Amino acid sequence: MAKSIIIIGGGIVGLSAAYYLHKDGHQVTVIDKSDISKGASFVNAGYITPSHIIPLASPGMIAKGIKWMFNSSSPFYMKPRFDSDFLKWSWYFHRASTKEKVAKAIPVIKDINLISRELFEEIKVSGDLGDFHLERKGLLMLYKTASAGEEELKVAEKAKYLGLEVQLLDKEKLDAIEPQVKIDALGAIHYECDGHTTPTEFMPKMISYLKSAGVVVKTNEEVMDIELTNNTIQQIITTKDTYKADEIVLAAGSWSGLLSKKMNIKLPIQAGKGYRINMERPTGIAIPAILMEAKVAVTPMKGFTRFAGTMEFSGINEIIRKERVGAIANAVTDFYPEIEINATEKAEAKSGMRPVSPDGLPYIGRGNSIGNLTFATGHAMMGWSLGPATGKLVAEVIAEKKPSMDISPFAPMRRF
Repeated sequence: MAKSIIIIGGGIVGLSAAYYLHKDGHQVTVIDKSDISKGASFVNAGYITPSHIIPLASPGMIAKGIKWMFNSSSPFYMKPRFDSDFLKWSWYFHRASTKEKVAKAIPVIKDINLISRELFEEIKVSGDLGDFHLERKGLLMLYKTASAGEEELKVAEKAKYLGLEVQLLDKEKLDAIEPQVKIDALGAIHYECDGHTTPTEFMPKMISYLKSAGVVVKTNEEVMDIELTNNTIQQIITTKDTYKADEIVLAAGSWSGLLSKKMNIKLPIQAGKGYRINMERPTGIAIPAILMEAKVAVTPMKGFTRFAGTMEFSGINEIIRKERVGAIANAVTDFYPEIEINATEKAEAKSGMRPVSPDGLPYIGRGNSIGNLTFATGHAMMGWSLGPATGKLVAEVIAEKKPSMDISPFAPMRRF
């Protein structure tokens, strides 16, 4: 049965939900507070990453966060501040950072990533968006120290056990697989299972397709209030209009926690800011990589190479910290000695806010209290990778079909 559906949020997750809901025959409206041309869905590394099986909330991360708290150029930075929501989130993060909880999360993260990888390919084959950049060259985890290599090898062994394609490369094999660029690293773990895209190409094509298919896309329109009656959302009030719909999908990224409060729901979520630098000059880099010690992502995209990284918890803001941009640039030259990011490229750096749940797993599905609300947020660093899978799962939830996978680990009201 066709329904009227409002999706709050026009990032990769919201647009993917719109795509699959429209395919199911629903009348869909997307509302976004921006013009949908910037933010996390545009500045990310473009990875499709079944290899990213370890959630952000893992043993040792809190210790690293405290260690790096007063170093604003560190890869994982928590700005010291008194904020009750942040303090509660930090406590939940700490409770989620156990070996037992990580072990439970690993197969779940792998499964949803594999579903999403397949869906990206299906979208391309469908021709709905026309042609767009989508490759599966894998991901290189480059390491300069033996300790970093040994640490990643443990992850690689888990990935292999789960059936993912992984290879260990020494320096000679690394140089052979990346012959056009000089790399200063001891070696790499090559996750052949991974793919990559160009977000700044994919997003406009998805928006164009949705509009042509009849999906209404409202931009520069902020949701100001959400009216409830008898545990049902009756109206969405924005800066421009008032809307009614049978179903509401909350896919507002880092703003999802603020909007949840309007419905008397406490959704633990924090904005984790990331940065990107684009280089339109030739780099010779052919395979995506993560510079392990620096936690910097490198992606050869369509027409440029992107360098992205850092996880900064400093609230929702668009402030560009020059020291963090500089840290990314320095890491690039450290691993690729012949590549130097110039002042203009640094000055044009952009940032985006990733929505981070305490345990690193997204919120997907119905809550406990509001009957016509579906959550689709909290994806942390995997938002791009998990966009299509989340959209598909949302459509299945609303259609009351059996989901493509068990979504109970993503329950929005789960305890931490």
